[in-house]
Amino acid sequence: MAQATFHFPRGFLWGTATASHQVEGNNTNNNWWAWEQQPGHIWQDHKSGLACDWWGGRWREDFDRAAETGQNAHRLSVEWSRIQPTPDRWDEEALDRYMNMVRGLLERDIMPFVTLHHFSDPLWLVEQGGWENEAVVGKFEAFVRRVVETLKDYVSYWFTINEPNVYTTEMYLLGHFPHTHQGLGNMFRTSVNQVRAHAAAYHAIHSLQPTARVGIAQQYRSFVASTAFEKPVAGIAHHIFNDLVPRALYDGVVRLPWGRQRIPQAKGTQDFLGLNYYTRNYVSLNPFHKKDQLFGLTFRPDAELSPTGFLANEPEGMFEAIKWGLQFKIPIIISENGVEDAEDRLRPSYLAQHLHQVWRTVDFNFPVKGYFHWTLVDNFEWERGWVQRYGLWELDPATQARRKRPSADFYAEICQANALSADMVARYAPGVFLKLFPN
Repeated sequence: MAQATFHFPRGFLWGTATASHQVEGNNTNNNWWAWEQQPGHIWQDHKSGLACDWWGGRWREDFDRAAETGQNAHRLSVEWSRIQPTPDRWDEEALDRYMNMVRGLLERDIMPFVTLHHFSDPLWLVEQGGWENEAVVGKFEAFVRRVVETLKDYVSYWFTINEPNVYTTEMYLLGHFPHTHQGLGNMFRTSVNQVRAHAAAYHAIHSLQPTARVGIAQQYRSFVASTAFEKPVAGIAHHIFNDLVPRALYDGVVRLPWGRQRIPQAKGTQDFLGLNYYTRNYVSLNPFHKKDQLFGLTFRPDAELSPTGFLANEPEGMFEAIKWGLQFKIPIIISENGVEDAEDRLRPSYLAQHLHQVWRTVDFNFPVKGYFHWTLVDNFEWERGWVQRYGLWELDPATQARRKRPSADFYAEICQANALSADMVARYAPGVFLKLFPN
């Protein structure tokens, strides 16, 4: 049997990622809670309910789990609707709870990474036009200032916006996320406001905390043309989904289909790039594809799919994603990567193969500084409810019981060794052993 070890650099960050609405529970003042109450919006009409009961205090035991498995970083988000329940009121108790959470991470030698907007919006903001209204820029900046003023002694890394591309496409094109209006015009208007809001937040954070590191978490989706005929369509998909916002934060120009919009204050407003990668898609101009599928996306006919067919195991796309991120000339953090798999059959091989691709980039001296697995404990997966399970720990949302999956032990060994070894793969993911360690 081949014996080898893929070592990661000293100080590499190993963690898991979460989001407030998905784990806290009883988040009743935002647009997602309202969306859940309407039949047909969430798979099987599931509701977030208590979620993982972090607002009730069970973050403590879950942070213990993260610490016991050798994780040295954790990414969580704060809920705007809790902190600012009405336009003219700040909830100091909510801010104190978040301060206790990040202090709890530090007490466990886990570095906190805080996301300031992860999909959910206060109901009052939606009533005022949400992210379609340019007024969101000033409102978001004020919210960010209040959070950073409270947490700056404990947090050094900030994600302003999680997956601005997913937020706009899922809301305005596909209709899966809470919305009042759809259409390309609203989608691009929101994208411009996201760029403006990020820029305002970036400058606000640095004025309050000069040493802070600020970025976004951008989901990268590889778009591969099924045939030469689909290459132009794949190129359009790549630009709209992958390039639009990150490039604007690099050079201050939003490249819209009808022209360029300059936002000079956005230029150079990323200290690092958060990169979320899950799967790769093939673009097929099939007139019979489902109407809610963007660009007629498909997977390879022989692709290894997740249990609900939502993701294909395409680890090579991870290397592609990181290589794409090099253009911005800043450090890269893999801020999300994982697979839905209640039975934990695919996750070990998915994890091994994707981390191997991360290691390849490190071996090429690409500036990758950390990896956050999605997720720690099964959580409420947006429009997919409780059907899809991404956790290293299984959660029964009715009883709040947790059960460790084998992948949690696999990930623990990786974190503790700061490496992926042949022995680990042989024990946890033997089916891909020869792929990663050929004779």
